[in-house]
Amino acid sequence: MNTGKVLVVDDNKKILDALRLLLKYHYEQVVTCSNPERIPELLEKENFDVILLDMNFKAGISSGNEGLFWLKEISRKQQGASVVMITAYGDINLAVKAIKEGAFDFILKPWENEKLLATIEAAFKFSISGQELSKLKGKESFLISEINKQGKDLIGSSEAMQQVLEMAEKVAGTDANVLITGENGTGKELLAREIHRMSARAQEVLVTVDVGAVPETLFESELFGHERGAFTDAKEMRKGRFELADQGTLFLDEIGNLNLPMQAKLLNALQNRQITRIGGNQPIHVDIRLICATNTDLEHSIQGGSFREDLFYRINTIVLEMPPLRKREGDVEVLANFFLEIYSRKYERKSLFISPSALMKLNAYSWPGNVRELQHVVERAVILSKNVVLKGEDFLLEQKNWKRIQPSTLEEMERSMIETSLERNQGNLTKAASQLGVTRQTLYNKIKKYQ
Repeated sequence: MNTGKVLVVDDNKKILDALRLLLKYHYEQVVTCSNPERIPELLEKENFDVILLDMNFKAGISSGNEGLFWLKEISRKQQGASVVMITAYGDINLAVKAIKEGAFDFILKPWENEKLLATIEAAFKFSISGQELSKLKGKESFLISEINKQGKDLIGSSEAMQQVLEMAEKVAGTDANVLITGENGTGKELLAREIHRMSARAQEVLVTVDVGAVPETLFESELFGHERGAFTDAKEMRKGRFELADQGTLFLDEIGNLNLPMQAKLLNALQNRQITRIGGNQPIHVDIRLICATNTDLEHSIQGGSFREDLFYRINTIVLEMPPLRKREGDVEVLANFFLEIYSRKYERKSLFISPSALMKLNAYSWPGNVRELQHVVERAVILSKNVVLKGEDFLLEQKNWKRIQPSTLEEMERSMIETSLERNQGNLTKAASQLGVTRQTLYNKIKKYQ
């Protein structure tokens, strides 16, 4: 017995009784109705997989308009149900019209039980497939929205970041290829996601490929896919990242690591907007928006012969440079508190906050690993510190990477002395004031003065 639910609507009670007796051994629930006016009420109470619907209800009328009317109502109220029309032999043309209007199939009076059951079974399977597809689309839509949601955007209010974001917003509305440059750990992938989120392709997926992490022998298969049997381990057909990103965005991270043979194949795919799977002969058209990122100087690579100049000009229609953290004035504190909130929740360390002296220490650091390094430093502090207030000593930083300011004026010299003293005393104001020969209040006022 199928778990399906069937509704039968016919004004002939003998037909209703016959269908109920026949179907009750094959389906979990069979509901019969002699008055079509009750259809909206029944659809409100139950979701049916298959609905058997008579073409005509009023005596002496055989136009089929009633059946077509209720077919439209059912389609409007319960799209997941497969509707099978019940019709007399002379109304086949009407039944065909009903199929054009959205009915799954029709059965003729009088019917053969085997044929009727086969038709209803096909309608049931079609309904289930449609429901599963609807669920998958719903999940896909949810996953895409989760991947692309604004909660994963860039954090920072510095002038350097605002300039990048303003440019990204202008670029996002186009399909222009974008090249994002910048040091490791600056957030190039986050910028790519932000561009995708603001684009017309935001409801489609963004597919990421870390070029440096994919072995050269597998890269072509990873990018373009392969047919079954194309090579030893190709046990089934597999779509490549280009196909998966169709209608969406393809992000190639660290493209500077791509070897010359693969650069040629990538260029060909971008020029022709089509790919061919390994082992296949049929070109496949793809519609993607390309975003690339690199931490290397590609122009220098071109001069050295390790990167194709024609590919470079293909991918860098727009160039966006992610600023290093040391040039993002004011963002260290914002990012540190942002990561503190994340890891406080993750490790169940509530009510943590960073002391002013610790923030000064973080601001005095040059952050060679950029935002990624700051993230790891904050996470480590949350894990290891036993205190609610995170102090300077809770943040483990490389001594060689402190900012150095060459003073040229008296104020700059004073500022430099204060920063050096704070560094040596790990942000302890009392010790730093004593070392400088001033009161703690004077030191505090100087810190405010020099921000």
